[in-house]
Amino acid sequence: MTKTLGLIGSGMIGGTLARLAVTAGLDVVLSNSRGPQTLTDIVAELGPRARAATPTETAEASDIVVATIPLHALDRLPAAALAGKTVIDTMNYYPERDGQIAALDSNELTSSQLVQRHLADSQVVKAFNSIGFHNLLALARPSGAPDRSALPIAGDDTAAKAEAARLMDSLGYDAVDTGSLATSWRSEPDTPVYCVPYQAEGAPAEASPEEWFRWVRQEPGVPVPAARVRELIDSAVRGSAGGSLPFRTDA
Repeated sequence: MTKTLGLIGSGMIGGTLARLAVTAGLDVVLSNSRGPQTLTDIVAELGPRARAATPTETAEASDIVVATIPLHALDRLPAAALAGKTVIDTMNYYPERDGQIAALDSNELTSSQLVQRHLADSQVVKAFNSIGFHNLLALARPSGAPDRSALPIAGDDTAAKAEAARLMDSLGYDAVDTGSLATSWRSEPDTPVYCVPYQAEGAPAEASPEEWFRWVRQEPGVPVPAARVRELIDSAVRGSAGGSLPFRTDA
């Protein structure tokens, strides 16, 4: 059972997961590339269940770790410290940010297979990559709630997927298993389940990032139950890897 959640990357998705974890009664250890001293404000906001550390310290102190950094920074994940751990990968491939990655552009690998290649001694599970941070926070509901949403997960290790699903449940979401890391493309950018189903309609046309964020703070989003997530996953058709970098998520 997860008692301590580690976050390597404490931006919008990481910070949101930390807030949900503390609400669920978990301890959290946060880290980023700039050092623990830059996380003072969020640790103070989260309270006594939270502390800041380096990425290596975070990996060592946590039962399960979320890697939520830009994909181009993948090599910064401390592979040795993460050995034997379940690592939840929220990362998406955006070529305009990450640069062109030949193995992804050719569909030889999915981005999560690339993460697993780097973290060869960890069990990687793809999750929390297909929803914007604002909706992730607003749509969380207790188990059994009639307006509970679901999110896709994928992985090669059955026990690790089960562990990730239990964490997802405690944070307020059902899990829909989409298969292996090789099929995790079904929840990548520009697929039917990616972000849009969770967003309210009526976003201002041609909105700037500032205008869009102002609007979305007033629109918590739309619940997407497990059956609908399954339909969206099953309808996905694989195209070119990568997507246009949105201003709706930091993963």
